[in-house]
Amino acid sequence: MRRPAERESRKNDPEKTRDDILNVATEEFSAYGLSGGRVDAIAEKTRTSKRMIYYYFGSKEGLYLAVLEKAYRKIRSLEADLELADMPPVEALRTLVASTFDHDENNPDFVRLVSIENIHHANHMKRSSEIGELNLSIVRTIREILERGRREGVFHRDVDAVDLHMLISAFCFFRVSNRYTFGTIFHRDLSEPALYDRHKRMISDAVIAYVTQPVAKQS
Repeated sequence: MRRPAERESRKNDPEKTRDDILNVATEEFSAYGLSGGRVDAIAEKTRTSKRMIYYYFGSKEGLYLAVLEKAYRKIRSLEADLELADMPPVEALRTLVASTFDHDENNPDFVRLVSIENIHHANHMKRSSEIGELNLSIVRTIREILERGRREGVFHRDVDAVDLHMLISAFCFFRVSNRYTFGTIFHRDLSEPALYDRHKRMISDAVIAYVTQPVAKQS
């Protein structure tokens, strides 16, 4: 039986209770997906109840959506903390690439959650106005870096910000989402430090080379 002090603590700190539920739900859904994830298991691990979980999130699908929103909130918050507007354009872009690379490596749950949501054709994500707004921020950030770079004469390509975001995300995401299949096929451990550092430099160099290389004129 739950001790009175524990029950009182949860009652007096609903935000902590909500965060605890989200943290455990992130592990549950990233491991088993929406259909395989069990609210009973989440309740047991957080020493709450299904009733309390539904009180906070409405339903299993509501909890899953809240997990997705928190995952995107985290990466967009990390990017905002970089203060890229204060850096020269090349440094800002390198810093952003490195941050995305490290985030995906250190947050495999995020990668699995996004992969699972793609299986569902983003049907749950479409219900969230917050995720759409959150992800507009990274597009604005990249657009501002590109515009500054072009004004200063260091970037020579007229690159679409969403395209560049996709280029960065694709490499960083793939290394985590396909780690085991890729590693098995090519006998490489993608988490090995030397390979990790090489890949991090490679995607950063590739992005910078793409935006700084003068575009050849068509004859």
